[in-house]
Amino acid sequence: MIHSLFLINNAGDLFLEKHWKSVISRSVCDYFFEAREKAVEPDNVPPVIRTPHHYLINIYREKIFFVSVIQTEVPPLFVIEFLHRVAETFQDYFGECSESTIKDNVVIVYELLEEMLDNGFPLATESNILKELIRPPTILRSMVNTITGSSNVGETLPTGQLSTIPWRRAGVKYTNNEAYFDVVEEIDAILDKSGTTVFAEIQGVIDACVKLSGMPDLTLSFMNPRLLDDVSFHPCVRYKRWESERVISFVPPDGNFQLMSYHISAQNLVAIPVYVKQNISFFETGSSGRLDITVGPKQTMGKTVEGLVVTVHMPKVVLSANLNATQGTYNYDPVTKILVWDIGKLNPQKLPNLKGSLSLQSGAPKPEENPSLNIDLKIQQLAISGLKVNRLDMYGEKYKPFKGVKYVTKAGKSENLFQRAFALGIFHFISTAFH
Repeated sequence: MIHSLFLINNAGDLFLEKHWKSVISRSVCDYFFEAREKAVEPDNVPPVIRTPHHYLINIYREKIFFVSVIQTEVPPLFVIEFLHRVAETFQDYFGECSESTIKDNVVIVYELLEEMLDNGFPLATESNILKELIRPPTILRSMVNTITGSSNVGETLPTGQLSTIPWRRAGVKYTNNEAYFDVVEEIDAILDKSGTTVFAEIQGVIDACVKLSGMPDLTLSFMNPRLLDDVSFHPCVRYKRWESERVISFVPPDGNFQLMSYHISAQNLVAIPVYVKQNISFFETGSSGRLDITVGPKQTMGKTVEGLVVTVHMPKVVLSANLNATQGTYNYDPVTKILVWDIGKLNPQKLPNLKGSLSLQSGAPKPEENPSLNIDLKIQQLAISGLKVNRLDMYGEKYKPFKGVKYVTKAGKSENLFQRAFALGIFHFISTAFH
């Protein structure tokens, strides 16, 4: 299936390659580089690129492109999911998935890739199985390996490989038994100049960190499960139980994993927490323009808006900005043409305002479209979709674990769809509740 894998950084440097079948020349990546040049942002690179003899399927994670080379037609989502699993494995092993970390642990990286694919087909992708096959790096283990010449490869086959529950290793023991769940939501929203919602949706995941002894059987229930109509689960979840009772019943993997993902597209469920009044104009005569932006709370449910940042992508003809901010600080980069207004905490009694003049290139034509605005903010103790965890029950073990739930809503991807519109798509709300 997958013949080769190339890792490429933002600068276009190919810093790691792995081949499972025949060696494929690096020149095949030229087609990827052409697509990268045409894309405005790294996220806009087409996930599937067709070449005369191959298909290039890629993802972009942590400023790294994972580019796989396929010679026959395969389901693209299958390959994309595997590439995400590779990135998540690096994150789990090394603490971060970055170019420097991969280079520092290149031997373990090659060992992991060798175990995750067998002759180009996925073999061992579960974290607990991989950690028994390839021990995670530590400072002490690295020193011992350097002195003795040994490696991180385990001497015995993992017990979970042939188990009916391959995602969990046997004989797990912890002094402190705990289970944490993060409800992470990404909101995408586009508003027109009047503040009317043109498009809004929520992409959510529930990430889990479960460190429980033995073989616990967990049941997670929600106060409003009917919100979740488009869901995808980890293989550990009993799907028939969800269909019949709307509860998540599962034997959890050991450690960190993604329990489920979901999509909410009903716009009446997506509350926009702030409003923006903007007036950006460019004069017909003279090389100047005016900017006036005011931000205020809208649907914050009595919570305080924090970490408020407004980003404006100016036209290329704007040379400088002479502005006055009633709250916070602003910075205009004449190279990237990006204006960043860092407001901080939003005061409902005194709304922050940014206004002043813009200097344009002399003789340049007036910009035809107004720039788009992106909003970045954070609200403590607020879940944007209203999804609430009701309770977590454990069966099969007698001890009482410590349980915690955290709600996080953050930015998704937003685009300016039409003239004189602004995109509202970068939110960071944090809410914590323990059960």
